Amino acid sequence: MAERLYRAAKADRWRLPQAAFAAALEASCAKRFAAAEPVAREVERHLASLHLEDLALACACALGDSAAWDHFVLEMRPALYRAADALDRSGSARELADSLYSDLYGLDQHGETRQSLLRYFHGRSSLATWLRAVLAQRYVDRMRAGRRTEPLPDDLPAGSAMGPRDPDCARFVEMLRTGLQSAVARLEPRDRLRLGCYYAQQMTLAQTGKLLKEHEATTSRQLARTRERIRGVVEEFLRGRGLNDAQIARCFECATEDAGATNLDEILDVRSG
Repeated sequence: MAERLYRAAKADRWRLPQAAFAAALEASCAKRFAAAEPVAREVERHLASLHLEDLALACACALGDSAAWDHFVLEMRPALYRAADALDRSGSARELADSLYSDLYGLDQHGETRQSLLRYFHGRSSLATWLRAVLAQRYVDRMRAGRRTEPLPDDLPAGSAMGPRDPDCARFVEMLRTGLQSAVARLEPRDRLRLGCYYAQQMTLAQTGKLLKEHEATTSRQLARTRERIRGVVEEFLRGRGLNDAQIARCFECATEDAGATNLDEILDVRSG
């Protein structure tokens, strides 16, 4: 199976050793089935669902292959910058995006020990989705650090200061995923196509606009409106499940810690049929 998946991932173009790719597959299974002992069919189903080419690229980059790293920077930097601009239109989040590269490359200050952040990528989501989640989490961490010394408001809702190991996170993420599926299902086909082109297919605004026969500025405005519409529908869905504002905010925070659970690529694929 590992050999077949190695070929499907086209991992030989990065000169990735088969043993390294097999180890990555094992790590992905260990992460997915941490709380259970899966049967062979479940393992096969999980491995078949992985983004294999992205996993091979991440493995090769983590091992320091120069060709893989050049391809990674060329393909992923635009997506990272778009994600950064979505987080903070002032441009400051781009600094966080740029700072990720040292952790992704993984060499220590002596240029010897390689501990690439990419070893935490297990292929459940696309590499671009995973990078957006990592960037979002770092942005949240920076915002928290900046507010650490601010006094808490008197009307802070009970339970809003949840710790990093919130036992409700799994439930919150599943609720958010269901709400996101509902929101995407309610979009017009054109809005869904635009969203899929820009975020799932990583097309530029110009490319997306050309495909939909609309101006680039129109594409940008429509994407912003679609994001707002999705956010509104998701929040309405969560409130309908009895969540307050603090819990809804926590839902979005939890989602940044599990990119695969709210993978927009998969949701768009399912909903666009």
